[in-house]
Amino acid sequence: MPIAKVNGVETEFEPGMTVLQVAEKAGHEIPRFCYHERLSIAGNCRMCLVEVKPGPPKPQASCALPAAENQEIFTDTPMVKKAREGVMEFLLINHPLDCPICDQGGECDLQDQAMGYGRDGSRYAENKRAVEEKNMGPTIKTYMTRCIQCTRCVRFVTEVAGVPDIGMISRGEDAEITTYLEKAVDSELSGNVNDLCPVGALTHRPWQFHYRPWELKKTETIDVMDALGSNIRADAKGAEVMRILPRVNEGINEEWLSDISRYAVDGLQRQRLDKPYVRENGRLRAASWDEALAVVADKLKAAPANRIGVVAGDLQDAESMKAALDLFRALGSANTDCRQEGSALGYGPRESWLFNSGLAGIENADAILIVGANPRTEAPLLNARLRKAWLGGKTEIALVGEQADLTFDYAYLGAGSKTLAKLPKAAMDMLTKAERPAIIVGAGAVSGDKGSAVLNALGALAQKVGVVAEGWNGFNVLHTAAARVGGLDMGFVPGEGGLSVAAMVKPGALDVLFLLGADEVDPTGSDAFRVYLGSHGDRGAHGADVILPGAAYTEKAGLYVNTEGRVQMAERVVFPKGQAKEDWAILRALSAAVGQTLPYDTLEALRSKLMADHPTFGRIDYLPAPASFDVAGLGAKGDLGDVVFVSSVRDPYLNNPITRASVTMAELSALRIAPVAMAAE
Repeated sequence: MPIAKVNGVETEFEPGMTVLQVAEKAGHEIPRFCYHERLSIAGNCRMCLVEVKPGPPKPQASCALPAAENQEIFTDTPMVKKAREGVMEFLLINHPLDCPICDQGGECDLQDQAMGYGRDGSRYAENKRAVEEKNMGPTIKTYMTRCIQCTRCVRFVTEVAGVPDIGMISRGEDAEITTYLEKAVDSELSGNVNDLCPVGALTHRPWQFHYRPWELKKTETIDVMDALGSNIRADAKGAEVMRILPRVNEGINEEWLSDISRYAVDGLQRQRLDKPYVRENGRLRAASWDEALAVVADKLKAAPANRIGVVAGDLQDAESMKAALDLFRALGSANTDCRQEGSALGYGPRESWLFNSGLAGIENADAILIVGANPRTEAPLLNARLRKAWLGGKTEIALVGEQADLTFDYAYLGAGSKTLAKLPKAAMDMLTKAERPAIIVGAGAVSGDKGSAVLNALGALAQKVGVVAEGWNGFNVLHTAAARVGGLDMGFVPGEGGLSVAAMVKPGALDVLFLLGADEVDPTGSDAFRVYLGSHGDRGAHGADVILPGAAYTEKAGLYVNTEGRVQMAERVVFPKGQAKEDWAILRALSAAVGQTLPYDTLEALRSKLMADHPTFGRIDYLPAPASFDVAGLGAKGDLGDVVFVSSVRDPYLNNPITRASVTMAELSALRIAPVAMAAE
């Protein structure tokens, strides 16, 4: 490896690294505004100046300068310091003195660098220029007078998000960042530009003027808005979660976060269930916990075992599903299901319902067939990875299902099962010739009456083209719910003779239907006694005979398993609202009332039982290695019929009880349905 000297100390570096990267590798921090390791190099701000020998006797921008063998790099000479101070002075010529009222105050790169390189006075008496504010949509608040033209936002939306809605116009003093035709940024990742902005030019519109960073209590936890399990940090002020920010996890979300995960946070405060309710004479009335549990227990004890059932929702933690499964199995019921979308998954080896290549590993695939999924709406961060692989020029992508703008080019093969039954020769050649072929299976393909037959056909195709081979498993199921893989791992599917979700909600099927946070099913046709345990007054609570208030995902500690089979631990950020309790604790109390007391009294004891029964839950943050399995044995052989594969996520902004309670998500949904320019504030 080549060697360069950084401030007199020899440092090895990889060919192709820049001077800035070599200096950082040697432990010397270089100030910067425009440079970002995940974006292309712009060289705009000139703050990263260093002195390099051999070379011209002047400071040079380290972000754009390739490192070379036997190069000498100096990061703290008087010339470098003076040059950086000059750059800082120029950057502050037009920057307004907004720090006392700026949302970026306290976590602003410009503030931090001004402390090191700023002057205590200005030599410029001219009037500062002002720039008109821009309309960039419900997630981005603009104060463009503060902009230093670093172009991070332009590069992100163009390169990562694949939606070039932001650009720079004009030249010199008139240069400014703007959107085209006053159009809102049409991306599910738009909030990331606010994180990238090194000054206060772009800030989070939903949270403006709500907090100061030093007022917030910060908790590292896991996102549950989709099945990726993005690593997040939840910041709370008192009893309210104020904001959600991404944490770096190279294997899952890198350092990005979808708008749904980030801005649905206001839904945690609205339409909350904070006390038990019992329906009496057709109307709900508030009740005590003892009374509500007694009513439910009486109904469960009076009903035959085959006439009671439980459906688990999309946001449930593994502990609550384990408690529900143990309770209803103890009552003798086989009517248990966690697959609200009605998929055929859940039987066979664990690999049959996992994203086996891993989220990061999908970038290594050289041919990808997407079946019945829209990754842009179902998993925006996975879509960004697919775009990255496509941009690399070595990955071909084809789609069977709904046509959509996925921000990258793909070969559209057809709409559904007829196409799958006989793939075009070009698609078969693409998969057969690939070294690492992959299939991404969405819930839209394996749901419904033909779901099992479609799953079997996909397995046969995967075997034929070599999707599962030594050291590579490209059979990938893209789930849309954070709870789904955890539920399947513990067997939260109908037992022998048990009813599925669709069968449980039919008239006359059950006497008691227990909805564990299940809001995506329509139980209105069921004439069973309905019990709803959840956090929001949403679809599941409508028409329920008893409502038991549970905790939202930020109000309890819990285990979640993402779509690639990685078990992650979420932490409690704030306490549940009002009289609400943690879900597993409610089920434990109900088990005592019904005479089938569960064998655990604490969360630790419940986790021990969960991990003893299902050892995969004990491997926290472990990504399963690619494992071979009988991919041809999936599902059941049958006629594929003529089914159109439709994505299971119709509106990503209104996809669960929390998003449906969010004002910001309602604005984004309205903008998605009617993409017209919003009136600028």
